[in-house]
Amino acid sequence: MKRVLLLTTGGTIASRQTRQGLSPDINCRDIIQMLPVSQDNFTIDSRDIFNLDSSNVQPEEWQSIAEVIAEALPDYDGIIITHGTDTMAYTASALSYMLQNLNKPVVLTGAQIPIEHMFTDAKMNLQVAFAAVNMGISGVMIAFDGKIINGCRSVKVRTLGFDAFESISAPYWGEVYADGIHIANNITRVLERKSFELKKSLCPDVFLLKLIPGTNPDIFDWLEQKNYRGVVIEAFGMGGTHFERRNLTAKLKNLIANNVSVVVCSQCLYEKSDLSLYEVGRRLLECGVIPGRDMTTEAIVTKLMWALGQTQDPAAVRRIFDTNYVGEVTL
Repeated sequence: MKRVLLLTTGGTIASRQTRQGLSPDINCRDIIQMLPVSQDNFTIDSRDIFNLDSSNVQPEEWQSIAEVIAEALPDYDGIIITHGTDTMAYTASALSYMLQNLNKPVVLTGAQIPIEHMFTDAKMNLQVAFAAVNMGISGVMIAFDGKIINGCRSVKVRTLGFDAFESISAPYWGEVYADGIHIANNITRVLERKSFELKKSLCPDVFLLKLIPGTNPDIFDWLEQKNYRGVVIEAFGMGGTHFERRNLTAKLKNLIANNVSVVVCSQCLYEKSDLSLYEVGRRLLECGVIPGRDMTTEAIVTKLMWALGQTQDPAAVRRIFDTNYVGEVTL
């Protein structure tokens, strides 16, 4: 019998209607009463960490979740976290880095419709989360709409559909079919771990900039004045920025010279960026930016926060981005 800890953090799954709209109100005891899995098959403990809409979940909450997980890991076969969908991919990515060498399942799940509603998807999502624990899949993952997704490859792509999350540029870890859950062949790679270690230090001074044609280069002066230590740029296509009339590269070079780490990825959701292909990308490489390759924006932002929490040295930050920790990047 597997021993599971259910942690609740709020989100749509735990929401009820109020005068100001849906708001988290259901606690872990209520969710336990509505669990769609047989408690004869699992020993389930539960704990409320906080009760927030995930739009209010920020780096401090990621650290709180990581601390609770690290403390509880020795006593459980797996941990399930109910969480709002809007920032679930950020939380899953952040936990992937903070929970180094994780050798047990940590599964985030939630719902597009509250668990008390007739048409809720919460119960199916919880079933898949418990199945992931039962199968012993190690690592941080999201269980949603019959799919098990590597936490740092997950992105929310729909606001209303039950298939809210997709795995970007990487296969699903598992999928539910009529004959059960099919686990990806390469999932065993995730099981090859060293000793677990909690590395929860984060630096939230990271800014995400999505370029548009005509972006004013002076934005980079402002970012430096505001003491940002890291910048993520969603560039065009394979990873290009304009340098005609409004030359972004000169300002970027100055920003990097002042020890700000800059990571460049593509605005395109799928496939990799390659800054070496076009002149507009090579000019970025000459400035000293860090390529984001095929990582999701969520995985890059949280990795940069985590990297800057580990080191003040931009060269060390670059080395962290040249390391594949949990399948977040193809090197």
